[in-house]
Amino acid sequence: MSICFPQGQPLRWLCACYFFFFAILGTMIPYLGVFFENRGFNPQEIGVLLAILMATRIIAPNIWAKVADRTGMRAELVKLGAFAAALAYLSFFYHGGFVYMALSLALYTFFWNAILAQLEVLTLDTLGAQASRYGQIRSFGSIGYICLVVGAGFAIGQWGTEVLPYIGLFLFIGMLVCALPLPSQRMVRSAGQEPPPFKWTKPIVWFLISAMLLQMSAGPFYGFFVLYLKQAGYSEALAGIFVALGATAEIAMFMLAPRLLSRYSVNALLLVSIGMTALRWLLVAFGVESLLCLGFSQLLHAFTFGLTHAASIQFVHRHFDESHRSQGQALYASLGFGGGGALGIWICGYIWGDGSGAVWSWVFAAGCALAAMVAVGCIPEDKSEVKLRAA
Repeated sequence: MSICFPQGQPLRWLCACYFFFFAILGTMIPYLGVFFENRGFNPQEIGVLLAILMATRIIAPNIWAKVADRTGMRAELVKLGAFAAALAYLSFFYHGGFVYMALSLALYTFFWNAILAQLEVLTLDTLGAQASRYGQIRSFGSIGYICLVVGAGFAIGQWGTEVLPYIGLFLFIGMLVCALPLPSQRMVRSAGQEPPPFKWTKPIVWFLISAMLLQMSAGPFYGFFVLYLKQAGYSEALAGIFVALGATAEIAMFMLAPRLLSRYSVNALLLVSIGMTALRWLLVAFGVESLLCLGFSQLLHAFTFGLTHAASIQFVHRHFDESHRSQGQALYASLGFGGGGALGIWICGYIWGDGSGAVWSWVFAAGCALAAMVAVGCIPEDKSEVKLRAA
Protein backbone atom coordinates (compact mmCIF):
# COMPACT_ATOMS: atom_id res chain seq x y z
CA MET A 1 0.00 0.00 0.00
CA SER A 2 1.70 3.19 -1.19
CA ILE A 3 1.58 6.56 0.49
CA CYS A 4 1.10 9.45 -1.92
CA PHE A 5 1.61 13.07 -1.01
CA PRO A 6 -1.77 14.86 -0.98
CA GLN A 7 -2.55 17.54 -3.52
CA GLY A 8 -2.54 21.18 -2.42
CA GLN A 9 0.12 23.20 -0.66
CA PRO A 10 -1.75 23.58 2.68
CA LEU A 11 -2.21 19.80 2.96
CA ARG A 12 1.46 19.19 2.18
CA TRP A 13 2.55 21.58 4.92
CA LEU A 14 0.09 19.95 7.33
CA CYS A 15 1.60 16.54 6.48
CA ALA A 16 5.04 17.95 7.28
CA CYS A 17 3.77 19.41 10.58
CA TYR A 18 2.40 16.01 11.60
CA PHE A 19 5.71 14.39 10.66
CA PHE A 20 7.75 16.69 12.90
CA PHE A 21 5.22 16.74 15.76
CA PHE A 22 5.20 12.97 16.12
CA ALA A 23 8.92 12.70 15.37
CA ILE A 24 9.39 14.78 18.53
CA LEU A 25 7.12 12.33 20.36
CA GLY A 26 9.16 9.40 19.00
CA THR A 27 12.26 11.02 20.48
CA MET A 28 10.78 11.89 23.87
CA ILE A 29 8.72 8.86 24.90
CA PRO A 30 11.32 6.09 24.50
CA TYR A 31 14.49 7.97 25.41
CA LEU A 32 13.79 10.74 27.94
CA GLY A 33 13.97 8.31 30.85
CA VAL A 34 17.45 7.15 29.80
CA PHE A 35 18.48 10.76 29.21
CA PHE A 36 17.42 11.82 32.71
CA GLU A 37 19.08 8.77 34.26
CA ASN A 38 22.39 9.67 32.63
CA ARG A 39 22.06 13.21 33.98
CA GLY A 40 21.99 11.77 37.49
CA PHE A 41 18.29 11.81 38.41
CA ASN A 42 16.89 8.98 40.55
CA PRO A 43 13.83 6.87 39.53
CA GLN A 44 11.41 8.93 41.64
CA GLU A 45 12.60 12.18 40.08
CA ILE A 46 12.43 10.66 36.59
CA GLY A 47 8.84 9.57 37.27
CA VAL A 48 7.87 13.11 38.22
CA LEU A 49 9.60 14.58 35.16
CA LEU A 50 7.86 12.16 32.81
CA ALA A 51 4.53 12.89 34.51
CA ILE A 52 4.94 16.53 33.48
CA LEU A 53 4.51 15.41 29.87
CA MET A 54 1.08 14.05 30.75
CA ALA A 55 0.14 17.04 32.91
CA THR A 56 0.78 19.60 30.16
CA ARG A 57 -1.09 17.33 27.74
CA ILE A 58 -4.15 17.68 29.96
CA ILE A 59 -3.92 21.43 30.60
CA ALA A 60 -2.42 23.08 27.52
CA PRO A 61 -4.86 21.98 24.77
CA ASN A 62 -7.89 23.24 26.70
CA ILE A 63 -6.38 26.67 27.41
CA TRP A 64 -5.36 27.17 23.79
CA ALA A 65 -8.66 25.80 22.48
CA LYS A 66 -10.61 28.56 24.21
CA VAL A 67 -8.45 31.18 22.50
CA ALA A 68 -8.70 29.41 19.13
CA ASP A 69 -12.50 29.04 19.24
CA ARG A 70 -13.01 32.63 20.34
CA THR A 71 -10.64 34.21 17.80
CA GLY A 72 -10.58 31.64 14.99
CA MET A 73 -6.79 32.14 14.81
CA ARG A 74 -5.91 28.44 14.67
CA ALA A 75 -3.07 28.61 12.15
CA GLU A 76 -1.58 31.56 14.01
CA LEU A 77 -1.67 29.61 17.28
CA VAL A 78 0.10 26.65 15.65
CA LYS A 79 2.85 29.01 14.45
CA LEU A 80 3.08 30.73 17.85
CA GLY A 81 3.18 27.38 19.65
CA ALA A 82 5.89 26.02 17.34
CA PHE A 83 8.02 29.15 17.79
CA ALA A 84 7.57 29.29 21.58
CA ALA A 85 8.28 25.54 21.94
CA ALA A 86 11.47 25.80 19.86
CA LEU A 87 12.63 28.82 21.86
CA ALA A 88 11.79 27.25 25.24
CA TYR A 89 13.54 24.02 24.23
CA LEU A 90 16.90 25.83 24.29
CA SER A 91 16.66 25.69 28.10
CA PHE A 92 16.95 21.90 27.85
CA PHE A 93 20.65 22.11 26.97
CA TYR A 94 21.64 23.46 30.39
CA HIS A 95 22.70 20.85 32.98
CA GLY A 96 20.42 22.10 35.74
CA GLY A 97 19.04 20.37 38.79
CA PHE A 98 15.70 18.69 39.26
CA VAL A 99 13.62 21.86 39.75
CA TYR A 100 15.25 23.57 36.77
CA MET A 101 14.68 20.55 34.52
CA ALA A 102 11.04 20.27 35.66
CA LEU A 103 10.42 23.93 34.79
CA SER A 104 12.17 23.56 31.43
CA LEU A 105 10.12 20.47 30.56
CA ALA A 106 6.85 22.08 31.67
CA LEU A 107 7.55 25.22 29.62
CA TYR A 108 8.34 23.72 26.24
CA THR A 109 5.85 20.84 26.47
CA PHE A 110 3.10 23.34 27.35
CA PHE A 111 3.54 25.01 23.96
CA TRP A 112 4.24 21.76 22.10
CA ASN A 113 1.22 19.86 23.49
CA ALA A 114 -1.09 22.76 22.60
CA ILE A 115 -0.34 22.43 18.87
CA LEU A 116 -1.94 19.10 18.01
CA ALA A 117 -5.60 19.97 18.64
CA GLN A 118 -5.28 23.00 16.35
CA LEU A 119 -3.57 20.89 13.68
CA GLU A 120 -6.48 18.46 13.76
CA VAL A 121 -9.06 21.22 13.25
CA LEU A 122 -7.02 22.86 10.48
CA THR A 123 -6.64 19.55 8.67
CA LEU A 124 -10.35 18.72 8.77
CA ASP A 125 -11.35 22.27 7.78
CA THR A 126 -8.89 22.17 4.86
CA LEU A 127 -10.20 18.77 3.71
CA GLY A 128 -13.79 19.99 3.91
CA ALA A 129 -16.13 17.46 2.27
CA GLN A 130 -13.18 15.04 1.99
CA ALA A 131 -12.74 14.85 5.77
CA SER A 132 -12.62 11.03 5.58
CA ARG A 133 -9.12 11.44 4.05
CA TYR A 134 -7.83 12.59 7.43
CA GLY A 135 -6.06 9.27 7.99
CA GLN A 136 -3.91 9.76 4.90
CA ILE A 137 -2.67 13.10 6.25
CA ARG A 138 -2.19 11.84 9.80
CA SER A 139 -0.15 8.82 8.59
CA PHE A 140 2.81 11.15 8.04
CA GLY A 141 2.92 11.61 11.80
CA SER A 142 3.29 7.85 12.23
CA ILE A 143 6.10 7.86 9.67
CA GLY A 144 7.88 10.58 11.64
CA TYR A 145 7.45 8.60 14.85
CA ILE A 146 8.98 5.45 13.34
CA CYS A 147 11.88 7.36 11.75
CA LEU A 148 12.89 8.99 15.01
CA VAL A 149 12.34 5.96 17.24
CA VAL A 150 14.86 4.15 15.05
CA GLY A 151 17.08 7.12 14.17
CA ALA A 152 17.36 8.56 17.69
CA GLY A 153 18.10 5.11 19.08
CA PHE A 154 20.94 4.70 16.60
CA ALA A 155 22.29 8.20 17.34
CA ILE A 156 22.23 7.59 21.11
CA GLY A 157 24.04 4.30 20.58
CA GLN A 158 26.76 6.12 18.63
CA TRP A 159 27.16 9.38 20.57
CA GLY A 160 25.38 8.90 23.91
CA THR A 161 22.26 10.48 25.38
CA GLU A 162 23.58 14.05 25.24
CA VAL A 163 22.86 13.99 21.49
CA LEU A 164 19.13 14.02 22.36
CA PRO A 165 18.78 17.82 22.89
CA TYR A 166 20.38 18.45 19.48
CA ILE A 167 17.98 16.04 17.77
CA GLY A 168 15.06 17.65 19.58
CA LEU A 169 16.09 21.19 18.60
CA PHE A 170 16.39 20.16 14.94
CA LEU A 171 12.88 18.69 15.07
CA PHE A 172 11.36 21.73 16.82
CA ILE A 173 12.89 24.02 14.21
CA GLY A 174 11.57 21.72 11.47
CA MET A 175 8.10 21.97 13.03
CA LEU A 176 8.32 25.77 13.03
CA VAL A 177 9.53 25.99 9.41
CA CYS A 178 6.64 23.79 8.24
CA ALA A 179 4.05 25.71 10.29
CA LEU A 180 4.95 29.16 8.95
CA PRO A 181 3.42 28.65 5.45
CA LEU A 182 0.06 27.47 6.84
CA PRO A 183 -2.66 29.84 5.55
CA SER A 184 -4.91 31.65 8.00
CA GLN A 185 -8.53 30.50 8.04
CA ARG A 186 -9.93 32.89 10.61
CA MET A 187 -13.70 32.81 11.17
CA VAL A 188 -15.45 36.12 10.55
CA ARG A 189 -18.24 37.04 12.96
CA SER A 190 -20.57 39.98 12.83
CA ALA A 191 -19.94 42.79 15.27
CA GLY A 192 -21.05 41.80 18.74
CA GLN A 193 -21.81 38.22 17.67
CA GLU A 194 -20.94 35.69 20.33
CA PRO A 195 -20.50 31.96 19.65
CA PRO A 196 -23.34 29.72 20.90
CA PRO A 197 -22.70 28.13 24.30
CA PHE A 198 -21.17 24.67 24.32
CA LYS A 199 -23.65 21.88 25.15
CA TRP A 200 -22.73 18.60 26.84
CA THR A 201 -24.90 16.28 24.76
CA LYS A 202 -25.36 12.56 25.46
CA PRO A 203 -23.22 11.45 22.46
CA ILE A 204 -20.34 13.74 23.48
CA VAL A 205 -20.37 12.60 27.13
CA TRP A 206 -20.40 8.89 26.27
CA PHE A 207 -17.76 9.37 23.57
CA LEU A 208 -15.36 11.10 25.97
CA ILE A 209 -15.93 8.40 28.59
CA SER A 210 -15.11 5.74 25.99
CA ALA A 211 -11.99 7.62 24.88
CA MET A 212 -10.76 7.91 28.46
CA LEU A 213 -11.37 4.21 29.18
CA LEU A 214 -9.63 3.19 25.95
CA GLN A 215 -6.53 5.20 26.81
CA MET A 216 -6.59 3.79 30.33
CA SER A 217 -6.41 0.37 28.70
CA ALA A 218 -3.26 1.47 26.89
CA GLY A 219 -1.57 2.33 30.22
CA PRO A 220 0.57 -0.82 30.48
CA PHE A 221 1.56 -0.50 26.83
CA TYR A 222 2.73 3.11 27.25
CA GLY A 223 4.55 2.48 30.51
CA PHE A 224 5.60 -1.16 30.70
CA PHE A 225 5.55 -2.90 27.30
CA VAL A 226 9.32 -2.97 26.74
CA LEU A 227 9.89 -3.92 30.40
CA TYR A 228 7.33 -6.73 30.05
CA LEU A 229 9.11 -8.09 26.97
CA LYS A 230 12.48 -7.92 28.73
CA GLN A 231 10.97 -9.78 31.67
CA ALA A 232 9.85 -12.47 29.20
CA GLY A 233 13.39 -12.80 27.84
CA TYR A 234 13.28 -10.58 24.74
CA SER A 235 16.07 -8.12 23.92
CA GLU A 236 15.62 -4.36 23.64
CA ALA A 237 16.32 -4.60 19.91
CA LEU A 238 13.53 -7.13 19.38
CA ALA A 239 11.19 -5.05 21.54
CA GLY A 240 11.91 -2.09 19.26
CA ILE A 241 11.01 -4.19 16.22
CA PHE A 242 7.66 -5.08 17.81
CA VAL A 243 6.95 -1.38 18.50
CA ALA A 244 7.84 -0.48 14.90
CA LEU A 245 5.60 -3.29 13.64
CA GLY A 246 2.64 -1.76 15.47
CA ALA A 247 3.35 1.70 14.07
CA THR A 248 3.63 0.27 10.54
CA ALA A 249 0.23 -1.44 10.91
CA GLU A 250 -1.15 1.91 12.11
CA ILE A 251 0.03 3.62 8.91
CA ALA A 252 -1.60 0.95 6.75
CA MET A 253 -4.89 1.44 8.61
CA PHE A 254 -4.74 5.21 8.17
CA MET A 255 -4.52 4.59 4.41
CA LEU A 256 -7.54 2.29 4.54
CA ALA A 257 -9.61 4.40 6.95
CA PRO A 258 -11.25 6.70 4.32
CA ARG A 259 -12.89 3.68 2.62
CA LEU A 260 -14.09 2.27 5.93
CA LEU A 261 -15.48 5.62 7.11
CA SER A 262 -17.41 6.01 3.86
CA ARG A 263 -19.04 2.57 4.23
CA TYR A 264 -19.57 2.12 7.97
CA SER A 265 -20.72 4.32 10.85
CA VAL A 266 -18.27 5.83 13.31
CA ASN A 267 -20.01 3.97 16.14
CA ALA A 268 -19.60 0.60 14.39
CA LEU A 269 -15.93 1.23 13.63
CA LEU A 270 -15.26 2.24 17.23
CA LEU A 271 -16.95 -0.90 18.55
CA VAL A 272 -14.91 -3.18 16.27
CA SER A 273 -11.64 -1.34 16.98
CA ILE A 274 -12.06 -1.36 20.75
CA GLY A 275 -13.08 -5.03 20.68
CA MET A 276 -9.86 -5.79 18.79
CA THR A 277 -7.99 -3.82 21.44
CA ALA A 278 -9.40 -6.00 24.24
CA LEU A 279 -8.29 -9.08 22.28
CA ARG A 280 -4.86 -7.54 21.80
CA TRP A 281 -4.23 -7.02 25.52
CA LEU A 282 -5.32 -10.59 26.30
CA LEU A 283 -2.89 -11.90 23.67
CA VAL A 284 -0.09 -9.88 25.27
CA ALA A 285 -1.07 -11.17 28.72
CA PHE A 286 -1.21 -14.86 27.92
CA GLY A 287 0.74 -15.22 24.66
CA VAL A 288 3.91 -13.26 25.38
CA GLU A 289 6.11 -16.34 24.98
CA SER A 290 4.86 -16.89 21.42
CA LEU A 291 6.42 -14.73 18.70
CA LEU A 292 3.36 -15.37 16.54
CA CYS A 293 0.89 -14.20 19.20
CA LEU A 294 3.01 -11.20 20.10
CA GLY A 295 3.46 -10.21 16.46
CA PHE A 296 -0.28 -10.52 15.79
CA SER A 297 -1.05 -8.45 18.89
CA GLN A 298 1.14 -5.65 17.53
CA LEU A 299 -0.61 -5.78 14.16
CA LEU A 300 -3.83 -5.07 16.08
CA HIS A 301 -2.35 -1.64 16.85
CA ALA A 302 -3.95 -0.78 13.50
CA PHE A 303 -7.28 -0.93 15.38
CA THR A 304 -6.15 0.16 18.86
CA PHE A 305 -4.91 3.50 17.57
CA GLY A 306 -5.16 3.79 13.78
CA LEU A 307 -8.85 3.16 13.12
CA THR A 308 -10.00 4.28 16.58
CA HIS A 309 -8.25 7.62 16.20
CA ALA A 310 -9.45 8.21 12.62
CA ALA A 311 -13.05 7.44 13.64
CA SER A 312 -12.77 9.56 16.81
CA ILE A 313 -11.50 12.58 14.89
CA GLN A 314 -14.52 12.26 12.58
CA PHE A 315 -16.83 12.05 15.60
CA VAL A 316 -15.44 15.24 17.10
CA HIS A 317 -15.62 17.07 13.76
CA ARG A 318 -19.29 16.14 13.31
CA HIS A 319 -20.53 16.70 16.87
CA PHE A 320 -18.82 20.01 17.63
CA ASP A 321 -19.85 23.06 15.60
CA GLU A 322 -17.26 25.32 13.99
CA SER A 323 -17.06 27.65 16.99
CA HIS A 324 -16.22 24.78 19.36
CA ARG A 325 -14.10 22.41 17.26
CA SER A 326 -10.84 23.35 18.93
CA GLN A 327 -12.47 22.72 22.30
CA GLY A 328 -13.70 19.35 21.04
CA GLN A 329 -10.27 18.25 19.86
CA ALA A 330 -8.74 19.53 23.10
CA LEU A 331 -11.22 17.58 25.23
CA TYR A 332 -10.54 14.43 23.23
CA ALA A 333 -6.78 14.86 23.59
CA SER A 334 -6.70 15.92 27.24
CA LEU A 335 -9.32 13.56 28.72
CA GLY A 336 -8.34 10.62 26.52
CA PHE A 337 -4.60 10.67 25.91
CA GLY A 338 -3.79 12.91 28.87
CA GLY A 339 -6.13 11.92 31.70
CA GLY A 340 -6.89 8.38 30.57
CA GLY A 341 -3.29 7.58 29.69
CA ALA A 342 -1.93 8.97 32.97
CA LEU A 343 -4.57 7.18 35.06
CA GLY A 344 -3.93 3.89 33.24
CA ILE A 345 -0.18 4.07 33.81
CA TRP A 346 -0.66 4.98 37.48
CA ILE A 347 -3.09 2.12 38.21
CA CYS A 348 -1.03 -0.41 36.27
CA GLY A 349 2.05 0.65 38.20
CA TYR A 350 0.34 -0.51 41.40
CA ILE A 351 -0.91 -3.74 39.80
CA TRP A 352 2.55 -4.41 38.33
CA GLY A 353 4.28 -4.10 41.71
CA ASP A 354 7.62 -5.90 41.63
CA GLY A 355 6.73 -7.54 38.31
CA SER A 356 4.69 -10.40 39.76
CA GLY A 357 1.45 -8.68 38.74
CA ALA A 358 2.51 -8.01 35.14
CA VAL A 359 -0.01 -10.35 33.54
CA TRP A 360 -2.87 -8.87 35.58
CA SER A 361 -2.01 -5.36 34.39
CA TRP A 362 -2.85 -6.53 30.84
CA VAL A 363 -6.04 -8.21 32.07
CA PHE A 364 -6.97 -4.87 33.67
CA ALA A 365 -6.25 -3.22 30.30
CA ALA A 366 -8.59 -5.64 28.51
CA GLY A 367 -11.28 -4.89 31.11
CA CYS A 368 -10.95 -1.15 30.46
CA ALA A 369 -11.29 -1.76 26.72
CA LEU A 370 -14.46 -3.80 27.26
CA ALA A 371 -15.86 -0.99 29.44
CA ALA A 372 -15.03 1.45 26.61
CA MET A 373 -17.09 -0.76 24.25
CA VAL A 374 -20.06 -0.47 26.61
CA ALA A 375 -19.69 3.34 26.59
CA VAL A 376 -19.62 3.40 22.77
CA GLY A 377 -22.75 1.24 22.76
CA CYS A 378 -24.50 4.02 24.71
CA ILE A 379 -23.77 6.61 21.98
CA PRO A 380 -26.92 7.25 19.88
CA GLU A 381 -26.48 6.71 16.14
CA ASP A 382 -25.87 9.96 14.25
CA LYS A 383 -28.88 10.35 11.90
CA SER A 384 -27.06 12.85 9.67
CA GLU A 385 -24.23 10.33 9.24
CA VAL A 386 -26.74 7.63 8.19
CA LYS A 387 -28.21 9.98 5.56
CA LEU A 388 -24.73 10.93 4.33
CA ARG A 389 -23.72 7.27 3.81
CA ALA A 390 -27.06 6.50 2.12
CA ALA A 391 -26.50 9.36 -0.32
